[in-house]
Amino acid sequence: MLKKVLVVYYTQTGQLKEIVDSVTRPLTGNNDVSVVFEELKPAERFPFPWKSDEFFQAMPESVSGIPCKLQPLTVNDKDDFDLIIVAWQPWFLSPSIPIHSFFQNESAARLLAGKPVITIIGSRNMWIMAQNKIIGYLRALQAQPVGNIVLYDKAPNLLSVVSIIRWLFTGKKGRYLGIIPPAGISPSDIREAARFGQLIHNSLMKDNIRNIRPELVKEGAVDVLPELLMVEKRGIVFFRMWASFILKKGPYGDPSRLFRIRLFKYYLLFVLYLVSPFATLLFYITRPFRRKAIEKQISFYQMN
Repeated sequence: MLKKVLVVYYTQTGQLKEIVDSVTRPLTGNNDVSVVFEELKPAERFPFPWKSDEFFQAMPESVSGIPCKLQPLTVNDKDDFDLIIVAWQPWFLSPSIPIHSFFQNESAARLLAGKPVITIIGSRNMWIMAQNKIIGYLRALQAQPVGNIVLYDKAPNLLSVVSIIRWLFTGKKGRYLGIIPPAGISPSDIREAARFGQLIHNSLMKDNIRNIRPELVKEGAVDVLPELLMVEKRGIVFFRMWASFILKKGPYGDPSRLFRIRLFKYYLLFVLYLVSPFATLLFYITRPFRRKAIEKQISFYQMN
């Protein structure tokens, strides 16, 4: 029997579309699966490359879950799918604004209700707090999250900050100054993500898609970095405070909040380069004494 899969994604740089194409290749290459792709398109597109102020203007809405207007979905929300895949990226430790918008869309509510959902994340390296929000959306819409696939930039944390900022603000992602690695997820990791698509295909054919999570985890689909988890947990608390502080000055793009936006920018750079190294060092110092707790956290975020 033909299996029907809906793939919903938002991409700004094109990288997430490459990931989606790789993961779904084993599905689109078979006559027993029909795949429908739905690209989310904001009514007013977010720029790429960004200007600095435009980029940081997106923080309060990303963190607070304030949607933007999307172009109408092309998929019929009455269609019945055997699986829905949602591919997304974090902005400021939160889902990107277009992804918030999708989950708050009435058509999405009808599409997702009762359906198994696999999420695909393309991230710099911090995604867990944002995934918690996605899981909350899915459960509120009575969808069943059955698996997660995470691809991330494996360069050292502070070097990847430089490379990603350069890419987002200039559009250039190649090696820089001889020591800054190329920005984004490596092409080899993207190519190899097709193995997850093969697992998805096999599970669909066996009518076992709702039990695919352990297979994805075993195959390495969810790599949890515990040294960054502590940074994420603390960071999202302060991001929420900053988001509330900035939103008091007006909505997205309001010039009156630009001063507070710039304050946040300097705060973030301070935290990334002066605070986070000490937090990471503290993690490694205390790790031997917290091994069981850390292993428990890794298992929790892999399986949930």
